[in-house]
Amino acid sequence: MQKELPKIVKDFLVYLTTIKGKSVRTRKEYEYDITLFLRFLIAVENDIDISIIDEISIKDVTLDFIREISLEDMYLFLEYCEIQRSNSAASRARKAATLKSFFKYLKGKRRVLEENPADELETPKIGKKKPIYMDQKEAEIFIAGIKKSNHYYRNYSMIMFFLNLGLRVSELCSLNLTSIQDNVLHVLGKGDKERTVFLNRACTVSLHTYMEKERQYIQGASTNQALFLSQKGTRLTIQSVAKIIKQINQDSGLNKEKLTPHKLRHTSATLMYKSGADIRSLQHILGHTSVSTTQIYTHVEDKEIERVIENNPFNQLG
Repeated sequence: MQKELPKIVKDFLVYLTTIKGKSVRTRKEYEYDITLFLRFLIAVENDIDISIIDEISIKDVTLDFIREISLEDMYLFLEYCEIQRSNSAASRARKAATLKSFFKYLKGKRRVLEENPADELETPKIGKKKPIYMDQKEAEIFIAGIKKSNHYYRNYSMIMFFLNLGLRVSELCSLNLTSIQDNVLHVLGKGDKERTVFLNRACTVSLHTYMEKERQYIQGASTNQALFLSQKGTRLTIQSVAKIIKQINQDSGLNKEKLTPHKLRHTSATLMYKSGADIRSLQHILGHTSVSTTQIYTHVEDKEIERVIENNPFNQLG
């Protein structure tokens, strides 16, 4: 697809990664959204059947074409995504954010637009979903479900890293032997931003056991810098870790719905918060740029809210 992109779009995508520090995955999402948007506009302008939108080329899109884009065009596009593509509010919100970012770049950085038509673009409201995470008891059941297989020590150590440090699965997979110095772990997060977190006893003990009883016996272990290795001696992939989590969920009998590596991160953050971690400490541990992102992990259950109100000293006056 990259060869078919207009130069201005290519320039924007390069700007995202080199200047803004966006990940390759995020860049691909932006590329997909902008491509779909431009194809939609071409289809509307030229009365092309919308069912063949994926076949429309955007390589000849000019700056003059982009300068004619209006706020109404964007709302029409979001309506198309909702009605005909059945996109969720979250998906449409991402597309709106992509358009706002793209047109902000065109006006502010490239100065090819006199006015930014996306300035007033409103983002679809996303309904709050009940967060999925394990409570302490469920987490203990999950841990007990790790099978005593060939990779028991590796899997146990990975789960300790997830639940104690709140790592992203991509961060865990990218860990190297050199990422650990004494009890300090150097984590490479989103946008190649590095942070350090301290390994607690559960992490250090499980890691030591894995290194001593399993890792050194894996073929190719001496030449591979990856911390967590597959049976073949290669770095674990995000997909393979997700399969491991799914299998443990089944083997434990917990069968928690939609339990993914990210839900282990959510579990870790939630339990740390409930144990007294302050929001700023959590922000650093989780590697969030904005504290508002961290706040999604600080949800409080209804029964806890009820207990707080019941324990209000003024309640005793009633």
